[in-house]
Amino acid sequence: MRISRAEVEHVARLARLALQPAELEALTGQMDAILGYVDKLNELDTEGIIPTAHAVPLENAFREDLVKPSIGLPRAQQNAPATDGPCFKVPKVIE
Repeated sequence: MRISRAEVEHVARLARLALQPAELEALTGQMDAILGYVDKLNELDTEGIIPTAHAVPLENAFREDLVKPSIGLPRAQQNAPATDGPCFKVPKVIE
C-alpha cells in the first residue's frame, strides 16, 4: 500500500474533514489507486519530450485592436435611470 490510513486521517484533519471509518477506508483505497496510477506513469520514458501546457498549439484568437469612434455620451446614457451631466447616478452603497 502506497498510502496508509494514518496519512489519510492526517490529510483529512488538515482539511478539517470529519470522516467516518468507512469513508476513511474507501478514501485510503481510492488514494492508493491514484498513487499507483501515478507510479505507473512515472515508468514512461519521457526523454526528449518537450513539456507542454496544451495538447495542441494555441494562437491568439483575439481580433486586432482597432480604434473606432465611440457611441457617444447621449447614446451611452439613454437607458440610464438617472444621470448628472456626463455621469451616471447610482444609489449610495457605502456609508
